[in-house]
Amino acid sequence: MLLLSVMAYVAASLIANVMSVRIVRIVGFSIDAGTLMYPLTFTLRDVIHKVGGRHAARVAILGTGALNVLLAAMLVAAARLPADLDVGQQSEFGRVLASTWRIVVASIVAQLVAEFIDTEIYTAVVARFGHRRQWARVFASNAISIPVDSVVFVLVAFGGEVTSSTAWAIIWANIVLKGATTLVSWPLIYTVREPPALETNTETSP
Repeated sequence: MLLLSVMAYVAASLIANVMSVRIVRIVGFSIDAGTLMYPLTFTLRDVIHKVGGRHAARVAILGTGALNVLLAAMLVAAARLPADLDVGQQSEFGRVLASTWRIVVASIVAQLVAEFIDTEIYTAVVARFGHRRQWARVFASNAISIPVDSVVFVLVAFGGEVTSSTAWAIIWANIVLKGATTLVSWPLIYTVREPPALETNTETSP
Protein backbone atom coordinates (compact mmCIF):
# COMPACT_ATOMS: atom_id res chain seq x y z
CA MET A 1 0.00 0.00 0.00
CA LEU A 2 2.94 2.32 0.62
CA LEU A 3 4.13 1.88 -2.96
CA LEU A 4 0.67 2.65 -4.35
CA SER A 5 0.37 5.73 -2.14
CA VAL A 6 3.76 7.05 -3.24
CA MET A 7 2.93 6.40 -6.90
CA ALA A 8 -0.33 8.34 -6.56
CA TYR A 9 1.45 11.19 -4.77
CA VAL A 10 4.17 11.47 -7.42
CA ALA A 11 1.67 11.23 -10.29
CA ALA A 12 -0.60 13.89 -8.81
CA SER A 13 2.34 16.26 -8.35
CA LEU A 14 3.74 15.77 -11.86
CA ILE A 15 0.32 16.11 -13.48
CA ALA A 16 -0.38 19.27 -11.48
CA ASN A 17 2.87 20.92 -12.51
CA VAL A 18 2.19 20.25 -16.18
CA MET A 19 -1.34 21.64 -15.77
CA SER A 20 0.06 24.72 -14.01
CA VAL A 21 1.30 26.22 -17.27
CA ARG A 22 -2.30 27.17 -18.06
CA ILE A 23 -4.09 29.91 -16.13
CA VAL A 24 -7.85 29.47 -16.00
CA ARG A 25 -10.81 31.33 -14.54
CA ILE A 26 -13.16 29.58 -12.15
CA VAL A 27 -16.13 31.45 -10.66
CA GLY A 28 -14.43 34.72 -11.49
CA PHE A 29 -11.00 33.88 -10.00
CA SER A 30 -7.75 33.39 -11.92
CA ILE A 31 -5.85 30.28 -10.85
CA ASP A 32 -3.30 27.98 -12.41
CA ALA A 33 -5.01 24.82 -13.65
CA GLY A 34 -2.65 22.67 -11.57
CA THR A 35 -4.61 23.76 -8.51
CA LEU A 36 -7.37 21.40 -9.67
CA MET A 37 -5.04 18.42 -9.08
CA TYR A 38 -2.30 19.55 -6.72
CA PRO A 39 -4.33 19.81 -3.46
CA LEU A 40 -4.77 16.04 -3.49
CA THR A 41 -1.05 15.68 -2.77
CA PHE A 42 -1.52 16.97 0.79
CA THR A 43 -3.86 14.15 1.77
CA LEU A 44 -1.80 11.60 -0.17
CA ARG A 45 1.27 12.76 1.77
CA ASP A 46 -0.67 12.07 4.97
CA VAL A 47 -1.50 8.59 3.71
CA ILE A 48 2.19 7.94 2.99
CA HIS A 49 3.06 9.18 6.47
CA LYS A 50 0.49 6.88 8.04
CA VAL A 51 1.69 3.79 6.18
CA GLY A 52 5.44 4.43 6.08
CA GLY A 53 6.20 6.96 8.78
CA ARG A 54 7.89 10.35 8.78
CA HIS A 55 11.01 9.18 6.95
CA ALA A 56 8.97 7.74 4.06
CA ALA A 57 7.02 11.00 3.80
CA ARG A 58 10.21 13.07 3.67
CA VAL A 59 11.76 10.81 1.04
CA ALA A 60 8.58 11.03 -1.05
CA ILE A 61 8.60 14.83 -0.84
CA LEU A 62 12.25 15.19 -1.83
CA GLY A 63 12.03 12.52 -4.52
CA THR A 64 8.96 14.13 -6.05
CA GLY A 65 10.65 17.53 -6.03
CA ALA A 66 13.61 16.04 -7.91
CA LEU A 67 11.28 14.36 -10.42
CA ASN A 68 9.53 17.67 -11.06
CA VAL A 69 12.88 19.30 -11.79
CA LEU A 70 13.69 16.44 -14.15
CA LEU A 71 10.29 16.82 -15.84
CA ALA A 72 10.86 20.53 -16.45
CA ALA A 73 14.39 19.92 -17.74
CA MET A 74 13.26 17.19 -20.12
CA LEU A 75 10.46 19.37 -21.50
CA VAL A 76 12.99 22.12 -22.23
CA ALA A 77 15.35 19.60 -23.83
CA ALA A 78 12.57 18.19 -26.00
CA ALA A 79 11.54 21.70 -27.07
CA ARG A 80 15.10 22.57 -28.12
CA LEU A 81 15.79 19.44 -30.13
CA PRO A 82 15.43 19.89 -33.92
CA ALA A 83 11.89 19.23 -35.05
CA ASP A 84 11.03 16.64 -37.69
CA LEU A 85 9.92 19.00 -40.45
CA ASP A 86 7.94 16.23 -42.12
CA VAL A 87 5.58 16.64 -39.18
CA GLY A 88 5.96 20.40 -38.88
CA GLN A 89 7.79 22.96 -36.75
CA GLN A 90 5.83 21.87 -33.64
CA SER A 91 6.77 25.19 -32.06
CA GLU A 92 3.64 25.15 -29.91
CA PHE A 93 5.23 22.49 -27.71
CA GLY A 94 8.04 24.79 -26.62
CA ARG A 95 5.82 27.84 -26.24
CA VAL A 96 3.42 25.99 -23.96
CA LEU A 97 5.54 23.55 -21.98
CA ALA A 98 9.09 24.89 -21.94
CA SER A 99 8.61 28.61 -21.29
CA THR A 100 7.19 28.63 -17.77
CA TRP A 101 10.23 27.99 -15.61
CA ARG A 102 9.13 30.54 -13.02
CA ILE A 103 5.83 28.75 -12.43
CA VAL A 104 7.57 25.38 -12.31
CA VAL A 105 10.14 26.68 -9.81
CA ALA A 106 7.35 28.27 -7.75
CA SER A 107 5.44 24.99 -7.69
CA ILE A 108 8.48 23.00 -6.54
CA VAL A 109 9.56 25.51 -3.87
CA ALA A 110 6.03 25.83 -2.50
CA GLN A 111 5.60 22.06 -2.47
CA LEU A 112 8.84 21.41 -0.58
CA VAL A 113 8.16 24.09 2.05
CA ALA A 114 4.48 23.27 2.57
CA GLU A 115 4.80 19.48 2.50
CA PHE A 116 7.61 19.48 5.07
CA ILE A 117 5.45 21.68 7.32
CA ASP A 118 2.58 19.25 6.72
CA THR A 119 4.86 16.39 7.83
CA GLU A 120 5.80 18.05 11.12
CA ILE A 121 2.24 19.01 12.00
CA TYR A 122 1.01 15.51 11.18
CA THR A 123 3.70 14.09 13.48
CA ALA A 124 2.64 16.43 16.29
CA VAL A 125 -1.02 15.42 15.97
CA VAL A 126 -0.10 11.72 16.09
CA ALA A 127 2.02 12.36 19.18
CA ARG A 128 -0.95 14.09 20.82
CA PHE A 129 -3.77 11.69 19.93
CA GLY A 130 -2.06 8.44 19.00
CA HIS A 131 -4.15 6.18 16.78
CA ARG A 132 -7.30 8.16 17.56
CA ARG A 133 -8.77 11.04 15.56
CA GLN A 134 -7.00 10.28 12.31
CA TRP A 135 -9.18 12.86 10.57
CA ALA A 136 -7.50 15.51 12.73
CA ARG A 137 -4.13 14.62 11.20
CA VAL A 138 -5.39 15.64 7.77
CA PHE A 139 -7.31 18.75 8.80
CA ALA A 140 -4.67 20.12 11.18
CA SER A 141 -1.74 19.60 8.83
CA ASN A 142 -3.60 20.88 5.77
CA ALA A 143 -4.96 23.91 7.63
CA ILE A 144 -1.41 25.25 7.94
CA SER A 145 0.36 23.81 4.91
CA ILE A 146 -2.27 24.88 2.35
CA PRO A 147 -2.09 28.64 3.12
CA VAL A 148 1.72 28.44 3.27
CA ASP A 149 1.81 26.66 -0.08
CA SER A 150 -0.53 29.19 -1.68
CA VAL A 151 1.39 32.24 -0.43
CA VAL A 152 4.82 30.87 -1.38
CA PHE A 153 3.63 29.80 -4.83
CA VAL A 154 2.09 33.16 -5.70
CA LEU A 155 5.05 35.18 -4.35
CA VAL A 156 7.58 33.14 -6.32
CA ALA A 157 5.48 32.76 -9.49
CA PHE A 158 3.96 36.22 -9.76
CA GLY A 159 5.83 38.51 -7.36
CA GLY A 160 6.54 41.80 -9.09
CA GLU A 161 4.46 40.77 -12.09
CA VAL A 162 0.94 41.45 -10.78
CA THR A 163 -0.60 43.96 -8.39
CA SER A 164 -0.89 43.08 -4.72
CA SER A 165 -4.68 42.91 -4.99
CA THR A 166 -4.43 40.43 -7.86
CA ALA A 167 -1.84 38.38 -5.97
CA TRP A 168 -4.10 38.16 -2.91
CA ALA A 169 -7.07 37.23 -5.08
CA ILE A 170 -5.05 34.33 -6.51
CA ILE A 171 -3.90 33.31 -3.02
CA TRP A 172 -7.43 33.25 -1.62
CA ALA A 173 -8.75 31.37 -4.63
CA ASN A 174 -6.01 28.76 -4.16
CA ILE A 175 -6.73 28.41 -0.44
CA VAL A 176 -10.48 27.99 -1.01
CA LEU A 177 -10.05 25.39 -3.77
CA LYS A 178 -7.37 23.45 -1.88
CA GLY A 179 -9.47 23.55 1.28
CA ALA A 180 -12.45 22.21 -0.63
CA THR A 181 -10.29 19.35 -1.91
CA THR A 182 -9.34 18.51 1.69
CA LEU A 183 -13.01 18.31 2.63
CA VAL A 184 -13.54 15.78 -0.15
CA SER A 185 -10.31 13.77 0.16
CA TRP A 186 -9.82 13.42 3.94
CA PRO A 187 -11.53 9.96 4.12
CA LEU A 188 -8.52 8.57 2.21
CA ILE A 189 -6.65 8.47 5.52
CA TYR A 190 -8.97 5.64 6.60
CA THR A 191 -8.36 3.52 3.50
CA VAL A 192 -4.97 2.29 4.74
CA ARG A 193 -3.84 0.48 7.87
CA GLU A 194 -1.21 1.91 10.15
CA PRO A 195 1.59 -0.62 10.81
CA PRO A 196 1.72 -1.46 14.54
CA ALA A 197 5.32 -0.28 14.76
CA LEU A 198 4.23 3.20 13.65
CA GLU A 199 1.27 3.52 15.94
CA THR A 200 1.70 5.61 19.04
CA ASN A 201 0.23 4.36 22.28
CA THR A 202 0.10 7.82 23.80
CA GLU A 203 -3.08 7.96 25.79
CA THR A 204 -4.05 11.56 26.36
CA SER A 205 -7.44 12.97 27.08
CA PRO A 206 -9.31 14.56 24.16
